[in-house]
Amino acid sequence: MTTRAHAQGTSRLRIGVLASIAHRTPPRDYGPWEQVASTLAEGLVALGHDVTLFATADSRTAGRLHAEAPRGYEEDPGGYDVKVYEGLHNAAAFERAGGFDVLSNQFDFLPLTYSRLVSTPVVTTIHGFSSERIVPVYRAYDDIAHYVAISDADRHPDLTYDATIHHGIDLSPFTFRDQRGEYLLFLGRIHPDKGTHRAVEVARRAGLPLVIAGIIQDRDYFRELVEPHLGTPGVTYLGPVGPAERDELLGGALALLHLIGFAEPFGLSVVESLATGTPVIAFPLGSMPEIIRPGRTGFLVDDVDAAVEAVGRVGSLSRQDCRDDVEERFTATRMVADYAELFSRIASGGPSAVNRSTSSGMSTKAKRTDASLAP
Repeated sequence: MTTRAHAQGTSRLRIGVLASIAHRTPPRDYGPWEQVASTLAEGLVALGHDVTLFATADSRTAGRLHAEAPRGYEEDPGGYDVKVYEGLHNAAAFERAGGFDVLSNQFDFLPLTYSRLVSTPVVTTIHGFSSERIVPVYRAYDDIAHYVAISDADRHPDLTYDATIHHGIDLSPFTFRDQRGEYLLFLGRIHPDKGTHRAVEVARRAGLPLVIAGIIQDRDYFRELVEPHLGTPGVTYLGPVGPAERDELLGGALALLHLIGFAEPFGLSVVESLATGTPVIAFPLGSMPEIIRPGRTGFLVDDVDAAVEAVGRVGSLSRQDCRDDVEERFTATRMVADYAELFSRIASGGPSAVNRSTSSGMSTKAKRTDASLAP
């Protein structure tokens, strides 16, 4: 007799959530994939589902935790062989696949290579494409896969999608502040794609202090284009920041500068900034036109000159509008509900497509670049 929840006529599902092992789930500071996996797992538990989180041993969850890797390999460089533990990590989830109604793959493309070996449906959230070279894996499993895009802009024209589900955040760690700050903020990984050097130039030309926070992902770039400015009055680098300091930095800023040089799949820091009431000035690449409402929650600009001009207009925006927009569109509750609905339909064998198509009516190819990385 089958024990699957959907076969028993109940809405309670047994769900395996497969997180990345680059960082702890949830992450201590940086770790957008792990943050999304954590938000999803905890939200599903709160809805009454039976959830097993596959993550590092130091991870935290209200569900069950299964771990092979002791800790995140980015947090303990050289602590273990990454490929060995990625193999063990993925195998552990699929060896237990028969105990789940659905597997939520928040890891990347590698779990797809196990998916034909099990009867449990695998729903893969594509957190962006590190390059076109990984697309053949997604294409090879397109006939059986259930793909979720995190923005319409990041949909690949060669793939079939069950849904676009924007990320959502837990609002409780983000304090709304109705008073504008007096500094500009760059928050994110320090890499040419993220445009840290552009933020420095905008702040200098606008005559405002700039606070920089985030991990250094490209040390040559940091050394050549960012570090020389740290001796300049008004330019401060804080390094990676944890949740409390992140909240304080975001809420205390006049605006977040997000002058990216690639088609960003989503951008959690943008939504987090809006949650505190701080508007965002960004280049209109990737998902930015889906997240930012120009003239209401920020400005989309085409170059540094326009960004400097936008800094002068940001004071006209309502910080309450920024918070309200997140509460309307980007909450964890909404995101988890969207996934729960999709998982239920897939597990029941019914129509799974929320908006299943090879495109969303827009040219995704024009908005993506080979440099498209996770947020």
